[in-house]
Amino acid sequence: MVAKNQRVEAQGSESPLTIQYIEGTGWRTGVLVDASPGTEVAPALMPTHGEYPIYDTALYDAMMADAERNWRFREALEKHARDRIVLDIGTGPELFWAREGLRSGARQVFAMEAMESSFRTASQTLAGLADGHRATLLHGESTALEIEPKAEVCVAEILGSLPGAEGAAAVFADAKRRLLTPDAVIVPDLCLTQAAAVNFTDLFAGRAPAFSDAALPQLQRLFEWNGGPFDVRLRVVNPARQAVISDSAPVERLEFNGDLQVEQDADVRLTMTRPGTVDGVLTWLVMRCLPDQEPLDAMRGKTNWASIYLPLFDNGIPVEAGDVMNLTFRTVLSEDGIHPEYDLTGELHTATGVHRARHFSPYRSNAAHRHPVYRSLFPE
Repeated sequence: MVAKNQRVEAQGSESPLTIQYIEGTGWRTGVLVDASPGTEVAPALMPTHGEYPIYDTALYDAMMADAERNWRFREALEKHARDRIVLDIGTGPELFWAREGLRSGARQVFAMEAMESSFRTASQTLAGLADGHRATLLHGESTALEIEPKAEVCVAEILGSLPGAEGAAAVFADAKRRLLTPDAVIVPDLCLTQAAAVNFTDLFAGRAPAFSDAALPQLQRLFEWNGGPFDVRLRVVNPARQAVISDSAPVERLEFNGDLQVEQDADVRLTMTRPGTVDGVLTWLVMRCLPDQEPLDAMRGKTNWASIYLPLFDNGIPVEAGDVMNLTFRTVLSEDGIHPEYDLTGELHTATGVHRARHFSPYRSNAAHRHPVYRSLFPE
C-alpha cells in the first residue's frame, strides 16, 4: 500500500519534523520525516536500495547521470573491449554498459538482467539498436545463467553505497569460475569499503536526523519485499564532512582482478583526530576501474554513491584527539549465498574507560528497532 498522507507533528524539535505512516499486509510503521525543502548539497537520509529489487526509473536515471562513475567505466571498456566478448551483468532497462561495450568495439556482448520489468524494457531497447545483432539479452540472475563462448571482459556496476552489499564479491567470483575465460578482465578493478568514526546527529549539519520525503516510497517497497519493517541500512547523502572525527581505514577489499574474497574479516584501529562524541561508523566507497586510474572516493567526489551509517553505541561517547577505537568488521554471506551481512564490534578506549558495542546488519530480517537510532527514526 502507498504511504499514507496522515501527518503527526513530532514533539521536542525545532526542525519541521513529522511522523508519516506506511503500511502493508500485517504491518504498519511510523517514519520520522524532515518535510522541509532540501537542496542538492544538503545532507539527506534515505534507506539503502542497491542490494534490493526496488529499482525504478528515477534510481536508474541517477546512476546513468553519474559522470564521476561513468568516465572511469568507459575508460576501462575503451581499453579492453575492442574485438572481445563482453559480459554485462545487471544491464538495466537501457542496456547501459552493454551499449558502451558495443560502442567500444566489442565483437559480441552478452547482457544479463534479473528484474522482470527491467528485462522487458531492455528487450525493447535492444530491438532499437542498430548494432543490436552483436548483443544477446538474457533474463535471470547471472549465477543461474550460462553463456557460450565465455566472455573475455566482464563489466557490472553492482557496487552499493556500502560497496559489497549488492553481492559483487559472490557474483564476480561465480562469473570467474563459470562465465569468463581464465585471462578475462573485470571492470571495475578494485573497490574498498572505507570506515571512520562519527556521531549520527553530526552528519546532518545541525538538522535533526530524519528521512527525506523521497525515502517514503523506497521504504514502502523495501518493507513490502521483506514482509514487514526491519532495520534498513541508513544511506546518508551529502554527509557533513566535519562529522568524521577519526582517520579512516579500509574494512572490506574487493580485488576483482586479483584475490577476490567472498567473506572477509578486518581488524582496524581508528584514531580520533579531534574532540567530540562517537556513536557509530560511517562507511563509503573508494573504487577504480583500471590499476593506474584515479580512484573515485565517494566522500570527496560528486557521485550517486552515498555513505552508510552503522550504529554501535546506544549513546554518544565523549572522545579526545588521540583516543582510539578498535573496529572489527566481518562480512558473511546471507542465506541466499549472494548478499553479505555485516557484523561490527567496536572497542573505544577513552579517558573514562573502555566502551564496547556490537551491531549486526542483516540483508533481511523480521526484527526491528534494535538500536535507539532506529527507534527514533521509526516511532510507534
